[in-house]
Amino acid sequence: MVAQNVAFWIFAAFMAVGAVRVVTTDNIVHAALWLVLVLAGGAAQFIILGQEFVAWVQVIVYIGAVIVLFLFGIMLTRAPMEAEEKLNNNLRWPGLVAALLFSGTIAWAFIDEWGNDNVALTKPVRTKEVGELIFRGYLVPFEVVGVLLLAALIGAVVMARKD
Repeated sequence: MVAQNVAFWIFAAFMAVGAVRVVTTDNIVHAALWLVLVLAGGAAQFIILGQEFVAWVQVIVYIGAVIVLFLFGIMLTRAPMEAEEKLNNNLRWPGLVAALLFSGTIAWAFIDEWGNDNVALTKPVRTKEVGELIFRGYLVPFEVVGVLLLAALIGAVVMARKD
């Protein structure tokens, strides 16, 4: 169990660095690539939990499709790769205070609810159960997301066309 904890914290550290770089980089393509690191870390976390199917869905759908869609949208709309002005402002410290207050509130709620109790996992969720949920219980939202992504791609192509 110790090796899983060490792996968790290593991946969590990489994800935290990637998340900070997503919002602090000035280049929009670099931000999308840092997001790939965060999403890959999420897939690695699923592997640690023994959920290989969900990890591969994360890789295929988010890294393989959504990031490619972001990059196509960025490149087809001919958005400037570098910001013309500095995007930084003087609100870092109030943002840090708000983030710490929010994190403290969430930590307090978790500790208040569970305290020192161990969370016992009865059984892991398997692929069959995930498939039944997606294609029976959540079929309409699943299809809506697919149509939304298609509409975003078509919109990027239409905006990039020369008149």
